Amino acid sequence: MKSSKSLASSYSASDIDVLEGLEPVRKRPAMYIGGTDRAGYHHLLWEIIDNAVDEAMNGHASEIAVILDPDRRGARVIDDGRGIPVDIHPKHGKSALELVFTVLHAGGKFGGKGYRVSGGLHGVGASVVNALSEHLTVHVHREGAQWCQRFVRGQPEGPPERLGPSERHGTEVHFRPDPEIFGNEVAFDPALIRERLEAKSHLHRGIRFRFEDPQSGESLEFFHPGGIVEYLTKLLGERGLAPIHPQPFHLERDEEMRIEVALLWTEGNEERILSFANGIPTPQGGTHENGFKAAIQKAVRSFMSAKRLEPRGLSITAEDIREGLWAILSVYLKDPQFQGQTKERLNNPEATTLVESTVRPALEQWLFDHASTAEAIVEHIIQAARAREASRAASQSVLRKSALQQRLNLPGKLADCSSTDPRECELFIVEGDSAGGSAKSARDRRTQAVLPLRGKVLNAEKANLSTIAHNKELQDIVAALGCGMGKDFNHARLRYHKIFLLMDADSDGHHIATLLLTFFYRMLPELIRHGHIYIAQPPLYRISVGKEVFWALDDAEKERVLSKLPQNAKPLVQRFKGLGEMNAEQLKETTLDPKKRRALRVTIDEEERTSRVFNELMGKDPSLRFRFIMEHAREASSELLDL
Repeated sequence: MKSSKSLASSYSASDIDVLEGLEPVRKRPAMYIGGTDRAGYHHLLWEIIDNAVDEAMNGHASEIAVILDPDRRGARVIDDGRGIPVDIHPKHGKSALELVFTVLHAGGKFGGKGYRVSGGLHGVGASVVNALSEHLTVHVHREGAQWCQRFVRGQPEGPPERLGPSERHGTEVHFRPDPEIFGNEVAFDPALIRERLEAKSHLHRGIRFRFEDPQSGESLEFFHPGGIVEYLTKLLGERGLAPIHPQPFHLERDEEMRIEVALLWTEGNEERILSFANGIPTPQGGTHENGFKAAIQKAVRSFMSAKRLEPRGLSITAEDIREGLWAILSVYLKDPQFQGQTKERLNNPEATTLVESTVRPALEQWLFDHASTAEAIVEHIIQAARAREASRAASQSVLRKSALQQRLNLPGKLADCSSTDPRECELFIVEGDSAGGSAKSARDRRTQAVLPLRGKVLNAEKANLSTIAHNKELQDIVAALGCGMGKDFNHARLRYHKIFLLMDADSDGHHIATLLLTFFYRMLPELIRHGHIYIAQPPLYRISVGKEVFWALDDAEKERVLSKLPQNAKPLVQRFKGLGEMNAEQLKETTLDPKKRRALRVTIDEEERTSRVFNELMGKDPSLRFRFIMEHAREASSELLDL
């Protein structure tokens, strides 16, 4: 073994790598777009769209078009703005167009005269998209001429080329994300893009957005003069939520910081605040959202105190006040400070005070001016507090029962593992006693626990906290996990860092998995956000040819396996009707063994879209499910219909 002295002497300046130009983006794309998955793929498109929106926000454009390639692997974004400058930069000796697309932190958003407000503050959006694209082409219409420049994996093929005269003005960017970075399986999702453009058309009510998908022949236009009030009303209508007061509170001020708010309380218990900073969604909130929440709490408490509506012996929390609240908050700052390039959280400290001092007095005055509405809101808040207290009592009962059951070998039929390190412990929630027996025999007893369920669990989308807390099957899951649920959730108490939903590969199994996902999303969402929830992928087929054995998840994979066999092969194909038909060794080899198994990690790409889908598919309003089925019926294959 070398001494520390010899190791130190071998470490020199030549060992230091200096990544130049766009090299660091291609080497570490996750630092710039969050990852190379579906979300990262779409993030490239959001960056180019946001650049076009910046032109419009500053009064230089009014129309933006997004056109997908026929294979949906690439996209074109067109605006009618000023067009990116093509003249030579005096310091760098290159055109401004080339600098914008090849140099990190180059752009007109660093305090110059180019933009008053913008969503892109780092100046890396266009260059990052270029770096991670197989091909990118920019057409600029400016000052009576059309210019074009092409790039391959971030490198220019040549300087901007003048193509001739043009009566238009604006920028057109066409790019195709690089399969070397993202793989060959990802493509743009039209539904996701439609939702994004519709949201932006409400936030920027003077901009007209157009979307085209040649593959489906779809051509849509988004233009909403009603702004965020119209958007809020639309969201509630889609979810079938009944508002306590039909007219939303609406505020729009443009002083030190432009602030626009629309909010109302619903009869439900879901709280939803959609916040934006300079038109960019901030799903993780931030300082503007903190100020907004403080303003709501103080305004409501002030009204309750003045009207003497505070109940005796019942404490009202900030969460009680916001229960059933749906709101849209949009702010515009000259120098926004986002957390990370993906811009999911606003960090400007001054935003908290400015939002609170603007919203609180206006909302308080609105409550006093609409006394009957305000009193109905307060009654809803009090009922929420009472339900919380009842739920907490029920939850404490579950926890007390859980503690007792842990001393008696944990809840129900749980076969626990011997390890007490949550980082290596896994829980398999299994459908039925038969599959549970196979799983218990197949598991690694040191790190893998098995909890069988009886039948279909309660639908958490239709039930309240008290009902969920008293449900036997869900009680067993919560007790086994050890982390509590709802407002008593404590991530530090989680006993297993990997939780697998192991169900049969049939319609009943899919339904049970969906019910469990609904429960986790509504009652234990942090487990999904921390990446603890997985869907096991047991095979549907066992294909044996002589001494060789192949496993196939579905019919498509079975056909691929069979097509690769020699022509004279005589395969024996076995189809498993359920997990109970597998013996312990087969279940271990295909589904439990970490070295061989396949599983899907459950993630949340778009909070708003995820919540809407759960509400449509699992909620109380059957008309929403009917509409979903009618819209997606053609996507169902004949194989699925035969199950």
